[in-house]
Amino acid sequence: MGNTVRLTAAQALVRYLGAQMNEAGEPFIAGVWAIFGHGNVAGLGEALHGAKDSLPTYRGQNEQTMAHCAIAYAKQTRRMRAMAVTSSIGPGATNMVTAAALAHVNRLPVLIIPGDVFATRGPDPVLQQIESFGDGTVSANDCFRPVSRYYDRISRPEHLLTALPRAFRTMTDPADCGPVTLAFCQDVQAEAYDYPESFFEPRVWYQRRIRPDEAELARAVAAIRSAKRPVIVSGGGVHYSGATDVLQSFVESHNIPITETQAGKSALAWDHPLNLGPVGVTGGEPANATCAEADLVLAVGTRLQDFTTGSWGLFSNPNREMICLNTAAYDAEKHGAMPLQSDARVGLEELGEALHGYRADPVADTLKADWFGKVDALTDAPGDGNALPTDMQVVGAVQRASDNNTVVMCAAGTMPGELHKLWKAPRPGAYHMEYGFSCMGYEIAGAMGIKMAQPDRDVICFTGDGTYMMANSEMATAAMMGVSFTVVITDNRGFGCINRLQMGTGGAEFNNLLDHAVHETPSAIDFAAHAAAMGATSVKVGSIVELEQALAKRGEVTGPYVVVIDTDPYPSTEYGGTWWEVAVPEVSIHPEVNEKRAAYEVAIKERNTK
Repeated sequence: MGNTVRLTAAQALVRYLGAQMNEAGEPFIAGVWAIFGHGNVAGLGEALHGAKDSLPTYRGQNEQTMAHCAIAYAKQTRRMRAMAVTSSIGPGATNMVTAAALAHVNRLPVLIIPGDVFATRGPDPVLQQIESFGDGTVSANDCFRPVSRYYDRISRPEHLLTALPRAFRTMTDPADCGPVTLAFCQDVQAEAYDYPESFFEPRVWYQRRIRPDEAELARAVAAIRSAKRPVIVSGGGVHYSGATDVLQSFVESHNIPITETQAGKSALAWDHPLNLGPVGVTGGEPANATCAEADLVLAVGTRLQDFTTGSWGLFSNPNREMICLNTAAYDAEKHGAMPLQSDARVGLEELGEALHGYRADPVADTLKADWFGKVDALTDAPGDGNALPTDMQVVGAVQRASDNNTVVMCAAGTMPGELHKLWKAPRPGAYHMEYGFSCMGYEIAGAMGIKMAQPDRDVICFTGDGTYMMANSEMATAAMMGVSFTVVITDNRGFGCINRLQMGTGGAEFNNLLDHAVHETPSAIDFAAHAAAMGATSVKVGSIVELEQALAKRGEVTGPYVVVIDTDPYPSTEYGGTWWEVAVPEVSIHPEVNEKRAAYEVAIKERNTK
């Protein structure tokens, strides 16, 4: 038997985390976010303190937003690095369930380590313990089961010997990547065990690159060669695979245009002639018109959510084929697609070699010019007048203030749609959108995670007043840590995006904008003062010109820089887009709702007959 070392289970976990490397020679776990409480302070807290010089521990303000920061870090590093997040048992743990769901939807790695009940059950029920009357093995942490790609409860010290390798396999496997939850019983954290020293030897986790099955590749090649008007839907997997250069070479060799999902945007520079831009519900006319006529759709690294597919009404050519190139078999076979299970980079390389000599029919040269002729005017600064700026004009101001080093990010509300349509991303990694879970509250914490991942980048975060009110506390963390990024708060006095959807489905304006909610005292929140109270440098501006002047000063600021501007909640980019299925009431006393229901039924019928 080899040499052993006696450690507590918590000390063993921390030592193991520090020994896991990525293929670039960097620690895979870049740090640990922690809020300590009973359930993790005595065990993991002591262990993390002992490793603070090699494995940094960061203290946040809320468990959910700490995890959001960790997830954004992993996304911006293309899943090459990740972070861990630990909490106490009880509400500290359940606060992270939303973040785990976000990571699960977006296929992003994060290691969640909530404290758990006593394995011995001696003091049961402990403070904050959820008791299941029919199952003694259940705790609050079982909430993580459906939103984790791997879940384990550490109820004996030696469980780590199998649980930790499984956890890292999950986080580093492109086909299975996602959140891992290790519910760590609080008494077990403090128990000692003689661990094999070999368990803590440095290990490199390589990114597995699945090569296409020969038969699947042959079928895909034959289908593409017979296509006249193929199109590519580029998803987030293109970025995670590091396949952007290969994608560009592929489309240029075969004259196949690409369209971009929210996660895939910036795969090619916005002005590349074969980049038709955003696709789907928040897409533009060039991409959506091409997808509607395409006789073959090659979906690369995308899970094909409804915003991308127009609730599966977008790809309307009755003779079209769909090929899904994806590392995950689950995604590769959606909606009867022809599967090509493969890493995106390797799959595109082998497809390209097999398609030697093939070139698709050219796409109309006027598509992009016509589109930008319509939408560029929307982002111009307004003339003199008292009208509130639109979100499109705010996007334009930030665009003019940005450069090739800028990363623009957002997650929910109005801005994801406007940014998907209007933002001109100059290079890969310049656009960071969490739109798989569309989680309000990701923005500020996410911006901090991006900046921590790439300190040299100019990070600009868009957030609305509604989202800001949901989760702003990590602004204080960023200020204390000196993490510099810019936050543009567009104050439209409520949930403007959902208000428009409510109106668009025939409903009356109700309970979304603050003016339409039941309040005794009108809202008068000073967002600039609030951000300043948490340590940010902040300013309220009154026009697009003042916004641009304020943005020009962001390089002078250390820590978070907040610019607040009032905006009009009603306008949005009317061009582009496609149908999105939102159920409209079948019976209503309101004629507007009945009209929208009739249109909804027609759209359903059209979709189902395609």
